Amino acid sequence: MVKVYEIGEQLGIDSLRRAERAAMVPGPGEALLRVRAVCLNHRDLKIVGGSYGPRRPPQRVPASDGVGEVLALGPGVTGIVPDQRVTCGHFVHWLDGAFGPAVFAADLGVTRDGWLAEQIVVPAAALVPVPENLSDAQAAALPAAGLTAWNALVEVGQVKAGDRVLVLGTGGVSILALQLARMHGARVAVTSSSDAKLARARELGADLTVNYTTEPDWAAAFLKASGGEGADLVIETGGLATLGASIAAAAPNGRIVLIGALGAPAATAAAALPNFSSIVGKNLTLRGITAGNRRMLTRLVRAAASANLQPVISREFDFDGAAQAYAYLASSAHLGKVLIRL
Repeated sequence: MVKVYEIGEQLGIDSLRRAERAAMVPGPGEALLRVRAVCLNHRDLKIVGGSYGPRRPPQRVPASDGVGEVLALGPGVTGIVPDQRVTCGHFVHWLDGAFGPAVFAADLGVTRDGWLAEQIVVPAAALVPVPENLSDAQAAALPAAGLTAWNALVEVGQVKAGDRVLVLGTGGVSILALQLARMHGARVAVTSSSDAKLARARELGADLTVNYTTEPDWAAAFLKASGGEGADLVIETGGLATLGASIAAAAPNGRIVLIGALGAPAATAAAALPNFSSIVGKNLTLRGITAGNRRMLTRLVRAAASANLQPVISREFDFDGAAQAYAYLASSAHLGKVLIRL
């Protein structure tokens, strides 16, 4: 029997439940993996709370970030071998090319069973080999949070050495964006409500930090601290609640990449964007993204291995402590990623 977690009735973390299933068997074109490590994302909290789109079947296995080793291969699989360590993006049918809404039909942890189990079956074509010099913890953070940060910075943002990158918050995507931006020679500014987290961000390479609790007009504080330069690239995680400030903080010809909506909802669009005309006045580019494809993940994994990228793991839990891992993520005490090790 295989131990798994299920999202249950999606009324909150207490809905997360343990279950056992018969041994899994890969079908044609599929691979069976033994899961080694799982990382949680904010959307995992929303899914188990029933607020991430429509409610899912209670038997759905959650989690979109993970790494495993190949146990068995279905008919017709080539290019992957047993015992190989692998990972994959959570949109398992999005292998290359531009985004299309069809990718949501096969989304690990949402529309298809995810990583929070002893075993997982995925399309073999989606798999990306993990180099030997990347640990399980390094690799587990890459396929969802890391890929989103990579797409925002590199594929869409076209970050280059000397750019000023503004990262909102200190969660998993934000801290990986900080690390990847520094890898590319960019200057990085980070916002947070915690001085302790901002101190850690500076240790990771941030050259400018702003506490948005003590500096409610954090865009003005950032502009003052940056000598009025503004941000060439903004990694926008707050959504409508922070977009107005991100527009204010952006440099002329800047790029704002929207990847989430973690901020408190704004009362109205007008209240959130009193500077809407600045989008034109500054010649800004606003672009929403949704994770990325397999080809992007392959480039990220290679870059991470080459640069020995060390994703920040705030805390580790064992498989039996998965509910505690969810609760820790929900507490917002973390900086970076929360890991569940099997």
